[in-house]
Amino acid sequence: MNRWLAGARPRTLPAAVVPVFVGTACAAAEVDRLIVWRALAALIVALAIQVATNYANDYSDGIRGTDDARVGPVRLVASGLAAPVSVKRAAFVAFGVAGVAGLALSIAVGPQLLVVGAASMAAGWFYTGGPRPYGYAGLGELFVFVFFGLVATVGSPYVQTAHLHGLEFVAAVPVGLLAVALLVVNNLRDIPGDTVAAKRTLAVRLGDARTRAFYVGCIGVAFVGVAAVGADRTGGLLALLALPLAARPARRVLGGASGSALIPVLGDTARLQLVAGLLLTVGVLLGHR
Repeated sequence: MNRWLAGARPRTLPAAVVPVFVGTACAAAEVDRLIVWRALAALIVALAIQVATNYANDYSDGIRGTDDARVGPVRLVASGLAAPVSVKRAAFVAFGVAGVAGLALSIAVGPQLLVVGAASMAAGWFYTGGPRPYGYAGLGELFVFVFFGLVATVGSPYVQTAHLHGLEFVAAVPVGLLAVALLVVNNLRDIPGDTVAAKRTLAVRLGDARTRAFYVGCIGVAFVGVAAVGADRTGGLLALLALPLAARPARRVLGGASGSALIPVLGDTARLQLVAGLLLTVGVLLGHR
């Protein structure tokens, strides 16, 4: 069981949890009472898609041989801990869980959610899967911003209200950029191996120095986004208290940490994302115009 937990890559799960929390808080600013089961279903969808994407990535990179010289967290296929077909099955099971929860939401809210859900699952699979994976073309960060920023943050209040509001679009910017930062440091660590494997991630395309600057830039602009949320809901400024947590990972990245030395940066970035997201959630809930 521990190998499957490791393969699910728990450090990436804040990218799924934070947008649902922040988005649901934005909905609470617009309605008198939240529909709790819809919030829980949205959380299940987000977590299940994230886990499914991680397993799908493990499977697809594993059968391509991309992870043969991997430095980071364990990969099930590349390390021989699980058969490729088992990892692929685990990905589809997780996608199935997301599909069941998403179907319930679509029945309650509207069929348009089926389209959004299908697009999110497709994005998860084709990140490294299929004949032309977009993650190999340097588009991973863009898709993370779209689906773990815009779609998840805006979609979470939509399942509550069936309407779109400006607040969640603004809040989606810091949420999405902190999720992007997590992927950037992951791909920074993997530049040598990805270069050999012809995996042209954005980090490979930008090169080492510019990727490090991009990581810090994502974090910096994310907190500018927090300030923008605060302009609408002053309580959102509470998330600025998480800014000191950015110091250590930024210092390590700018200091030239590479390979296994970047693994702690992943944990630090996930922690920053989670704390900032929780503070933003509380701030939006308690704040006022």
